[in-house]
Amino acid sequence: MLSLEKKYVRGYGRIKMSNEVSRLPPQVQQRLLRLQQLQQTLQSVLTQKQQLELGLTETEQALNELEKLTKQAVIYKSVGSLLVKAKKTKVTKELKEQRELLNMRISVIDKQEKRLRTQLKDLQTKLQQDLRPVSPPP
Repeated sequence: MLSLEKKYVRGYGRIKMSNEVSRLPPQVQQRLLRLQQLQQTLQSVLTQKQQLELGLTETEQALNELEKLTKQAVIYKSVGSLLVKAKKTKVTKELKEQRELLNMRISVIDKQEKRLRTQLKDLQTKLQQDLRPVSPPP
């Protein structure tokens, strides 16, 4: 990471730049802001992915437990704050659909994460070029 990106200071809901950053060309300032936005978006995407993966793990565990039960076993499923009696086949079908949906959403999030990481890498490369000291003429 660039050391300059850490020069940002949060204040009253908007970003203030340090004097050092404000002396940079406007294009570089915009790239730094974009970098920060991309980092925040990536963090949000990673949080969503983690929540989806947790949901998938819970769904898989529930399906594994259902497989151990006999067809006549009494099953209750959570509906809001209630537990309602349900048929094993219906609950199994619902959980398999939920698993499929979670897998699709995780796949979409993975693609979004890869795209964001590529954008971040490209932007960091451009910023490093922008901030590279200019060598004096010989």
